[in-house]
Amino acid sequence: MQSKPASAPAIALEDVTLRFLSPDGKATIALRDFNLTVNRGEFCAVVGPTGCGKSTTLGLITGLLKPTAGTVRVMGQPVEGIDPRLGFVFQSDAVFPWRNVLDNVAAGPMFRGQPKAQAHELARDWLRRVGLAGFEKHYPHQLSGGMRKRVALAQTFINKPEILLMDEPFSALDMQTRTLMQDELLQLWSASGGSVVFVTHDLEEAVALADKVLVLTARPATVKRVFEIELPRPRVMSQIRYEKQFMDYGRAIWNELRDEVHI
Repeated sequence: MQSKPASAPAIALEDVTLRFLSPDGKATIALRDFNLTVNRGEFCAVVGPTGCGKSTTLGLITGLLKPTAGTVRVMGQPVEGIDPRLGFVFQSDAVFPWRNVLDNVAAGPMFRGQPKAQAHELARDWLRRVGLAGFEKHYPHQLSGGMRKRVALAQTFINKPEILLMDEPFSALDMQTRTLMQDELLQLWSASGGSVVFVTHDLEEAVALADKVLVLTARPATVKRVFEIELPRPRVMSQIRYEKQFMDYGRAIWNELRDEVHI
């Protein structure tokens, strides 16, 4: 099969509809006529009402879910199973509780065939990058929530993903720790050059991080509006949140989302 040119988007969902069948045979439409394009190196945030299907879009990109209609492409090719170029960071920390921090971060390279000594050396480097040097021998239960999230970021970025999928990764953290983690993510992403799809309920978080923000409708979800976030980079969350343009974006996104939220 002839490969697609490098100019193909990192992710493309085209006219996607996804229908689930319950055990009693009733159909539920999660997505309808859904279109999403994420260019290479682009940071895309996705917001929408609870239960609308935000996380479902990530399942389609990974290949864990198959569209009922439409096409899903990664790097120009139809999605067929899990792509090793994808990385994942979710709300729950995907760490092995029986492994120390060093072994957790080294697990990915070792799974991909690197010798243990080389994987540990690379893991130590990434732990330094995320500010966890000196914690190599600690176990997850000995770490704070923010530290465990740093382990999760190191676990993911050590594998050099070309596409990073994130499902409310910082929602369980307190505001101060969340702000630090948002800044940490921006630094890691800007150095990696990868593409990101970031699902969140936090409109401030979406505006601060993203190049564009997709607002989804209530289920069955479709894209209601796309906001291009024209804020200069690099961005520092603790500073940018007080700028007028930042607040204007947040207000405009909320005005679009408000009608979709059922109270």
